[in-house]
Amino acid sequence: MPWNPEQYHRFQAERSAPFDDLLKLVQVRSALRVVDLGCGTGELTQRLANQLPASQVTGLDSSPQMLEKAAQYTRPGLHFESGDQARLAGEWDLIFSNAALQWSEDHPTLLPHIFARLAPGGQLAVQVPSNHDHISHRLILETACEEPFRTMLGGFTRISPVLSIEEYAHLFFELGAENILVFQKVYPHVLANADAVLDWISGTALVPYFERLGDGKQAFMDTMLTRMRTALPGSPVFYPFKRTFISVHRPGA
Repeated sequence: MPWNPEQYHRFQAERSAPFDDLLKLVQVRSALRVVDLGCGTGELTQRLANQLPASQVTGLDSSPQMLEKAAQYTRPGLHFESGDQARLAGEWDLIFSNAALQWSEDHPTLLPHIFARLAPGGQLAVQVPSNHDHISHRLILETACEEPFRTMLGGFTRISPVLSIEEYAHLFFELGAENILVFQKVYPHVLANADAVLDWISGTALVPYFERLGDGKQAFMDTMLTRMRTALPGSPVFYPFKRTFISVHRPGA
Protein backbone atom coordinates (compact mmCIF):
# COMPACT_ATOMS: atom_id res chain seq x y z
CA MET A 1 0.00 0.00 0.00
CA PRO A 2 1.25 3.54 -0.74
CA TRP A 3 1.74 4.83 2.80
CA ASN A 4 2.04 8.56 3.51
CA PRO A 5 4.51 9.01 6.39
CA GLU A 6 3.48 12.63 6.94
CA GLN A 7 -0.20 11.77 7.31
CA TYR A 8 0.63 8.86 9.60
CA HIS A 9 2.65 11.17 11.86
CA ARG A 10 -0.17 13.68 12.31
CA PHE A 11 -1.01 11.91 15.60
CA GLN A 12 2.47 10.74 16.52
CA ALA A 13 2.09 11.19 20.29
CA GLU A 14 -1.13 9.16 20.36
CA ARG A 15 0.36 6.43 18.18
CA SER A 16 3.51 6.22 20.34
CA ALA A 17 1.72 5.50 23.63
CA PRO A 18 0.93 1.83 22.79
CA PHE A 19 4.55 1.35 21.70
CA ASP A 20 5.70 2.44 25.15
CA ASP A 21 3.42 -0.12 26.77
CA LEU A 22 4.56 -2.85 24.38
CA LEU A 23 8.21 -2.06 25.05
CA LYS A 24 7.61 -2.62 28.77
CA LEU A 25 6.63 -6.23 27.99
CA VAL A 26 9.97 -7.00 26.33
CA GLN A 27 12.36 -9.15 28.34
CA VAL A 28 15.61 -7.20 28.10
CA ARG A 29 18.62 -9.36 27.37
CA SER A 30 21.86 -8.68 25.58
CA ALA A 31 23.09 -9.90 22.20
CA LEU A 32 19.66 -10.67 20.80
CA ARG A 33 18.67 -11.23 17.17
CA VAL A 34 15.67 -8.94 16.84
CA VAL A 35 13.21 -8.13 14.07
CA ASP A 36 10.64 -5.34 14.17
CA LEU A 37 7.80 -6.27 11.82
CA GLY A 38 6.24 -3.24 10.16
CA CYS A 39 8.94 -0.86 11.38
CA GLY A 40 7.44 2.12 9.54
CA THR A 41 9.53 5.28 9.63
CA GLY A 42 12.06 3.73 12.00
CA GLU A 43 12.20 6.05 14.99
CA LEU A 44 10.40 3.58 17.25
CA THR A 45 12.63 0.75 16.02
CA GLN A 46 15.57 2.90 17.06
CA ARG A 47 14.08 3.21 20.53
CA LEU A 48 13.65 -0.56 20.67
CA ALA A 49 17.29 -1.07 19.65
CA ASN A 50 18.46 1.39 22.30
CA GLN A 51 16.89 -0.81 25.00
CA LEU A 52 18.63 -4.00 23.89
CA PRO A 53 22.39 -3.93 24.51
CA ALA A 54 24.74 -5.50 21.96
CA SER A 55 21.79 -6.73 19.89
CA GLN A 56 21.33 -6.92 16.13
CA VAL A 57 18.03 -5.29 15.23
CA THR A 58 16.36 -5.47 11.80
CA GLY A 59 13.47 -3.20 10.90
CA LEU A 60 11.29 -4.91 8.28
CA ASP A 61 8.66 -3.11 6.19
CA SER A 62 7.08 -3.48 2.75
CA SER A 63 6.61 0.26 2.14
CA PRO A 64 9.36 2.02 0.16
CA GLN A 65 8.06 5.36 1.46
CA MET A 66 8.43 4.27 5.08
CA LEU A 67 11.83 2.66 4.54
CA GLU A 68 13.12 5.82 2.89
CA LYS A 69 12.36 7.68 6.13
CA ALA A 70 13.74 4.88 8.30
CA ALA A 71 17.13 4.81 6.56
CA GLN A 72 18.33 7.81 8.57
CA TYR A 73 18.37 5.69 11.74
CA THR A 74 20.71 3.03 10.36
CA ARG A 75 23.73 2.43 12.60
CA PRO A 76 25.83 -0.50 13.78
CA GLY A 77 23.40 -3.00 15.24
CA LEU A 78 20.38 -1.47 13.49
CA HIS A 79 19.39 -1.70 9.85
CA PHE A 80 16.24 -1.69 7.76
CA GLU A 81 15.15 -3.85 4.87
CA SER A 82 12.18 -4.51 2.63
CA GLY A 83 10.15 -7.63 3.26
CA ASP A 84 6.75 -9.21 3.80
CA GLN A 85 6.05 -9.84 7.48
CA ALA A 86 3.72 -12.70 6.55
CA ARG A 87 6.69 -14.51 4.99
CA LEU A 88 9.17 -13.91 7.78
CA ALA A 89 12.24 -16.14 7.50
CA GLY A 90 15.21 -16.78 9.75
CA GLU A 91 15.46 -17.42 13.48
CA TRP A 92 14.97 -14.63 16.03
CA ASP A 93 15.33 -14.17 19.77
CA LEU A 94 12.75 -11.38 19.77
CA ILE A 95 10.02 -10.78 17.21
CA PHE A 96 8.48 -7.39 17.89
CA SER A 97 5.59 -5.71 16.09
CA ASN A 98 3.86 -2.47 16.92
CA ALA A 99 0.59 -1.88 15.02
CA ALA A 100 1.47 -3.81 11.87
CA LEU A 101 0.18 -7.39 11.95
CA GLN A 102 -3.39 -6.17 11.39
CA TRP A 103 -2.36 -5.58 7.76
CA SER A 104 -1.71 -9.30 7.22
CA GLU A 105 -4.64 -11.66 6.75
CA ASP A 106 -5.58 -14.99 8.36
CA HIS A 107 -4.10 -14.65 11.84
CA PRO A 108 -4.77 -18.33 12.73
CA THR A 109 -2.23 -19.16 10.00
CA LEU A 110 0.00 -16.07 10.27
CA LEU A 111 0.82 -16.26 13.96
CA PRO A 112 1.86 -19.93 14.04
CA HIS A 113 4.23 -19.15 11.16
CA ILE A 114 5.74 -16.19 13.01
CA PHE A 115 5.91 -18.11 16.31
CA ALA A 116 7.85 -20.87 14.52
CA ARG A 117 10.52 -18.33 13.61
CA LEU A 118 11.41 -17.84 17.29
CA ALA A 119 14.58 -19.41 18.61
CA PRO A 120 14.16 -21.62 21.71
CA GLY A 121 13.48 -19.28 24.62
CA GLY A 122 12.61 -16.45 22.26
CA GLN A 123 9.84 -13.91 22.78
CA LEU A 124 7.05 -12.63 20.57
CA ALA A 125 5.78 -9.17 21.61
CA VAL A 126 2.96 -7.74 19.48
CA GLN A 127 0.43 -4.93 19.60
CA VAL A 128 -2.42 -4.53 17.11
CA PRO A 129 -5.30 -2.03 16.93
CA SER A 130 -8.60 -3.71 17.75
CA ASN A 131 -10.88 -0.77 17.06
CA HIS A 132 -12.63 -2.26 14.05
CA ASP A 133 -16.04 -2.08 15.75
CA HIS A 134 -15.84 1.70 16.23
CA ILE A 135 -18.42 3.76 14.32
CA SER A 136 -15.68 5.31 12.15
CA HIS A 137 -14.69 1.89 10.81
CA ARG A 138 -18.29 0.80 10.36
CA LEU A 139 -18.93 3.92 8.27
CA ILE A 140 -15.98 3.04 6.02
CA LEU A 141 -17.59 -0.30 5.20
CA GLU A 142 -21.04 1.26 4.78
CA THR A 143 -19.73 3.89 2.37
CA ALA A 144 -17.59 1.44 0.40
CA CYS A 145 -20.58 -0.84 -0.17
CA GLU A 146 -22.71 1.91 -1.72
CA GLU A 147 -22.60 3.30 -5.23
CA PRO A 148 -20.74 4.86 -6.88
CA PHE A 149 -17.96 3.72 -4.54
CA ARG A 150 -18.71 0.01 -4.78
CA THR A 151 -17.99 0.18 -8.52
CA MET A 152 -14.94 2.42 -8.07
CA LEU A 153 -13.52 -0.05 -5.57
CA GLY A 154 -14.41 -3.12 -7.63
CA GLY A 155 -16.39 -4.43 -4.67
CA PHE A 156 -13.36 -4.20 -2.37
CA THR A 157 -13.83 -3.92 1.38
CA ARG A 158 -11.40 -4.82 4.12
CA ILE A 159 -12.53 -6.71 7.21
CA SER A 160 -10.04 -6.61 10.07
CA PRO A 161 -8.33 -9.98 10.66
CA VAL A 162 -7.75 -9.16 14.34
CA LEU A 163 -9.08 -11.86 16.68
CA SER A 164 -10.49 -11.62 20.18
CA ILE A 165 -8.08 -11.79 23.11
CA GLU A 166 -9.53 -15.17 24.04
CA GLU A 167 -8.86 -16.52 20.55
CA TYR A 168 -5.25 -15.32 20.61
CA ALA A 169 -4.67 -16.82 24.06
CA HIS A 170 -6.08 -20.18 22.95
CA LEU A 171 -4.08 -20.11 19.70
CA PHE A 172 -0.79 -19.73 21.57
CA PHE A 173 -1.79 -22.34 24.15
CA GLU A 174 -2.30 -24.80 21.28
CA LEU A 175 1.16 -23.85 19.95
CA GLY A 176 2.73 -24.74 23.29
CA ALA A 177 3.78 -21.19 24.12
CA GLU A 178 4.90 -20.24 27.62
CA ASN A 179 4.22 -17.10 29.68
CA ILE A 180 1.11 -16.32 27.64
CA LEU A 181 -0.07 -12.76 28.23
CA VAL A 182 -2.90 -11.35 26.10
CA PHE A 183 -4.89 -8.28 27.06
CA GLN A 184 -6.73 -5.30 25.64
CA LYS A 185 -6.23 -1.67 26.62
CA VAL A 186 -8.31 1.38 25.76
CA TYR A 187 -6.44 4.60 25.00
CA PRO A 188 -8.79 7.55 25.62
CA HIS A 189 -7.95 10.05 22.90
CA VAL A 190 -9.75 13.39 22.88
CA LEU A 191 -9.96 14.79 19.34
CA ALA A 192 -11.29 18.18 18.29
CA ASN A 193 -14.29 16.94 16.33
CA ALA A 194 -15.49 14.40 13.77
CA ASP A 195 -13.19 15.95 11.17
CA ALA A 196 -10.19 15.07 13.36
CA VAL A 197 -11.38 11.47 13.69
CA LEU A 198 -11.56 11.23 9.90
CA ASP A 199 -8.08 12.74 9.70
CA TRP A 200 -6.86 10.03 12.12
CA ILE A 201 -8.23 7.10 10.10
CA SER A 202 -7.00 8.67 6.84
CA GLY A 203 -3.48 7.68 7.91
CA THR A 204 -4.38 4.04 8.61
CA ALA A 205 -7.73 2.35 7.97
CA LEU A 206 -8.54 4.36 4.82
CA VAL A 207 -5.17 3.76 3.13
CA PRO A 208 -6.18 0.57 1.22
CA TYR A 209 -9.30 2.35 -0.05
CA PHE A 210 -7.41 5.42 -1.21
CA GLU A 211 -5.14 3.37 -3.46
CA ARG A 212 -8.18 1.94 -5.25
CA LEU A 213 -10.42 5.00 -5.46
CA GLY A 214 -8.31 7.05 -7.87
CA ASP A 215 -10.15 10.25 -8.79
CA GLY A 216 -13.03 9.20 -6.55
CA LYS A 217 -11.03 9.71 -3.36
CA GLN A 218 -12.34 13.22 -2.64
CA ALA A 219 -15.97 12.22 -3.19
CA PHE A 220 -15.47 9.27 -0.81
CA MET A 221 -13.94 11.58 1.79
CA ASP A 222 -16.77 14.11 1.40
CA THR A 223 -19.36 11.38 1.96
CA MET A 224 -17.45 10.02 4.95
CA LEU A 225 -17.16 13.50 6.46
CA THR A 226 -20.91 14.09 6.25
CA ARG A 227 -21.62 10.75 7.90
CA MET A 228 -18.95 11.20 10.55
CA ARG A 229 -20.31 14.62 11.53
CA THR A 230 -23.76 13.07 11.95
CA ALA A 231 -22.45 10.11 13.96
CA LEU A 232 -20.05 12.15 16.10
CA PRO A 233 -21.57 15.60 16.63
CA GLY A 234 -20.16 18.17 18.97
CA SER A 235 -16.66 19.06 20.11
CA PRO A 236 -14.46 17.64 21.46
CA VAL A 237 -14.96 13.99 20.50
CA PHE A 238 -13.98 11.17 22.85
CA TYR A 239 -12.25 8.50 20.77
CA PRO A 240 -11.67 5.26 22.74
CA PHE A 241 -8.95 3.48 20.82
CA LYS A 242 -8.63 -0.21 21.70
CA ARG A 243 -5.36 -2.09 21.33
CA THR A 244 -4.63 -5.80 21.79
CA PHE A 245 -1.28 -6.81 23.33
CA ILE A 246 0.35 -10.23 23.08
CA SER A 247 3.52 -11.47 24.77
CA VAL A 248 4.51 -15.13 24.62
CA HIS A 249 7.71 -17.18 24.78
CA ARG A 250 8.79 -20.25 22.89
CA PRO A 251 9.92 -23.05 25.21
CA GLY A 252 13.63 -23.73 25.33
CA ALA A 253 16.92 -22.44 26.63
